[in-house]
Amino acid sequence: MTAANGRANGGAHLRSTGAGHSALGIASLRTQTAQQFSSQEIKELVAELEIPFEPSVIEWRVTNTAQGQSRGQVIPYADQRAYTDRLNGMFSPAGWTRRYAVYTSANFERSKDQKIVAKVLVTCELTIFGLGSHSATGEEWADNDNAGTAAEAQAFKRACSCFGLGRYLYHFTGAWVDLDERKRPKNTPRLFDWATPQGWREGLRPNHQVNSTSSGTSSGPRGVLQERKANGEDANALVSHIEAMAERLGRRMYRGLLKHIARVWNPRDIQDVALQQQVLAHMQAAERGFYRLDAAVGNVGPEALTRILRSLNLQSLDLVDNLQTLREIVLALEAAAQQETKQ
Repeated sequence: MTAANGRANGGAHLRSTGAGHSALGIASLRTQTAQQFSSQEIKELVAELEIPFEPSVIEWRVTNTAQGQSRGQVIPYADQRAYTDRLNGMFSPAGWTRRYAVYTSANFERSKDQKIVAKVLVTCELTIFGLGSHSATGEEWADNDNAGTAAEAQAFKRACSCFGLGRYLYHFTGAWVDLDERKRPKNTPRLFDWATPQGWREGLRPNHQVNSTSSGTSSGPRGVLQERKANGEDANALVSHIEAMAERLGRRMYRGLLKHIARVWNPRDIQDVALQQQVLAHMQAAERGFYRLDAAVGNVGPEALTRILRSLNLQSLDLVDNLQTLREIVLALEAAAQQETKQ
């Protein structure tokens, strides 16, 4: 059972900050008075937020299945409660707040079945008193019975990741496991040491061990590339970092950048390390663009995003597959936000 103070999910590890105070103690004191933290205190608090959750609260989601559906690719995730427990443990329930705005978009054609369906869009603005605010959006097809709940959870966790909370989970690329008759994993992979509170505090980080599990098995049907060094870079690590961007960017943007920059569909087909670095840099730029977009939508609302997409003859943000179009959307949203501020 997860402890209320967040220690069960890896948070609230007390560190001395001088004068007999801990990071948690300072957070509790300052949030009651809504005062700003010093730069050193912010650094310490963000470091605490970045610590992984305890493995006991991690669950696994099947994202892809092989032919026959007896094998599936799984990635780890944490329930909303793990995130709120960490925030409550570090800042107390009075030290942070969140605000949701729910919208329904215009009807879009869902590519997998050509069905016209609306989307539920949720914007979450997360404020940690003394640290600041971040907003992010979540979306789900409206014909999903739990569309509102799913979009809300996605928006909240994305906003948390802006503070570093749960962000380490984005480094996972997926592991292939056997599935039962209900398409559930028969066995779940063991997490790498860097994905545990103890390993993280010991200095382990994702770029030290970049595959999905520490079992030594391959991360996909083709296995993993043999490690090789070139120009001081670990080619296998670069490929894994690129693969980790797939979920963060969405299928269309991920595939679009691979095709435009490297002329491949699979990053494992890129043999040149310099080209791997170029692809990763463009994907990281796209990720930053989506963060800017989330923040802008939080200021002007999803309706403005829908209008801008329509002006570009796009039915959905899911159809954006290049940096130039993403940049146009972000700049238009930010201009709309500035216009609203002037009014």
